[in-house]
Formats: sequence, C-alpha cells, structure tokens
Amino acid sequence: MSTTLTMRGEFAGELPAKPETETVPVKPVKEKTMETHANPATQAAAAAPANPFGEMLSNAMRAVLPPVLGVLLLVGIWYVATLKGGSIPGPVVVWQAAAELFADPFYNNGPNDQGIGWNVLASLERVGLGFGLAALVGIPLGFMLGRFAFLSAMINPIISLLRPVSPLAWLPIGLLVFQKADPAATWTIFICSIWPMIMNTAQGVQRVPQDYLNVARVLDLSEWKVVTKILFPAVLPYMLTGIRLSIGTAWLVIVAAEMLTGGVGIGFWVWDEWNNLKVEHIIIAIFIIGIVGLILEQALILLAKKLTKESS
Repeated sequence: MSTTLTMRGEFAGELPAKPETETVPVKPVKEKTMETHANPATQAAAAAPANPFGEMLSNAMRAVLPPVLGVLLLVGIWYVATLKGGSIPGPVVVWQAAAELFADPFYNNGPNDQGIGWNVLASLERVGLGFGLAALVGIPLGFMLGRFAFLSAMINPIISLLRPVSPLAWLPIGLLVFQKADPAATWTIFICSIWPMIMNTAQGVQRVPQDYLNVARVLDLSEWKVVTKILFPAVLPYMLTGIRLSIGTAWLVIVAAEMLTGGVGIGFWVWDEWNNLKVEHIIIAIFIIGIVGLILEQALILLAKKLTKESS
C-alpha cells in the first residue's frame, strides 16, 4: 500500500496544473477555420489544372511522339541502307509506286488482274470465315475441357500432338479433301487458329474459384446457368486473349496459304508481283499486311476492354 501511494504521489506531482490547460488560446483556430471556408473559389482554382489545353496537348504528344519517332527511325535506316542503290528500292521509289497503286485500288481487269483493295478484301473474307468457324468450335470445346477433367485428360494429348504442326503442313490435306483452293485456305486458317482459343478458354475455366461452383451446386443451378452466369464472366478475359492470338495467327497464315493456292488475295498478289519483278510492290504489300494486322489486333483489344469493363 505504501508503494502504491508513493507512485501515485510521484505521478500526481508531474501532472500539469489545471489552469494551464484551460488557458489555451482559441481565437487563432477560429480565424483559420473561417479563412479556410471563406474562399471556396480559391480552393477550386488551386485544385483545378492551370492549363487544361496544355495538359491535353502534353498527353497527346507523349502518346503520339514515340511511335512517330520509331517510324521515322525505320524509314531513315531504310533510306541510308538503299542510298547507294541495290536490289531493294528506297523509300522514295516505294512511295511513288504506292501513289500509283492506291490511285485506283479497286480496278478489275479479270480474275488474275485486280486492284490491291480487292485482294485485301478477299484475304479478309477467308480469314473471317476460317476464324469464325474456329471460334464456333474452339470456345465451346475449351469450356468443356475446363469443366470436365476426364474429357480434358482425353483431348489434351491430341492437342499437344497437333498444335505444333506447321500451318502449311495442313494445306495439302485441305486440297486433297476439298479439291479447291478457297476451302483449303479456309481449312488451314481454321486448324491453325483454333488452338489458342481452346487452350486459353480451358485455362480460364480451370481457374474459376471452386467456391463459385460450390454455390451453384447448393443452389441446384443447371449446367447452362453455371456456364452463362458464373463461368462466362470469369473466363471472358482469357477467352478474349485466345481470340486475339488466334486472329494474329489467322492473318499470318493466310498470306502463306494464298501464295501456294493462287487466286485472289494479298498472298497471291505478293507472289504475282515477285514473278513480275516488282519489288517495290512487295514492300508495299508488307506494309499493308502489317497495317491490317495491327488494325485487327487493336480492334480486338478495344473490344476486350469494353466487354471486360461491362462484365465487371
């Protein structure tokens, strides 16, 4: 008891006196508070950007300037490499040939003499047909492989065996079965673009948390509702990634397939221009193939962002 009293006495002696606590000035705090709330317009002006147009211009420059500099660097290297002549034409010659070529891109002088526009459209038509068939088969198959372990164990060895096969190895099979160039090229696109959609969709289904499926089992949901209400929103990012990879593969394969099958198409046009020794047209075709592929990929990226945002 004596110890307790002694400690209390020591701490009691160290406590500040009550009058000192009560004499804290209040007036400066009131003045600061009144000054803070007195000028809301001043606060808004300080929070707002000083120059919105300048900020937008700066953001646009940061987005546009690096790609433009990259293209200029490529053209500069190309110009310097072809400055002393050679078999590869320079940028000026290719630009002049492109101006003549795109002056009338949709002329039609028969099945073997058509403008570059018709050739690109013919290739896009084949890609769209083969890619669409691959999506109709590959996406549902990917859902089934991810949903049922037995089916996945049965089909995965077949996919592992066929997926590494070169695209052009499938073209003779298509020619043998269909006896025509167009369906053979479509078949080649189909068989080469189906694998990314199957694998990415199946991987997305397998990564769905088991708790979601347990809730569906407790609620006694049908398989259709499980797929549409639970699996599809969760698998959508994986599925769109597979679609984007597949469209790039399809556009890559069609050029090689059309070189061998002939007819109308950007690949056949490249081969025909090589036979005519028009190297500048081949370089133009290379740029066209790259630009179209870039547009297709960016369109799918924008679609993926929009669908993912809506599903979330």
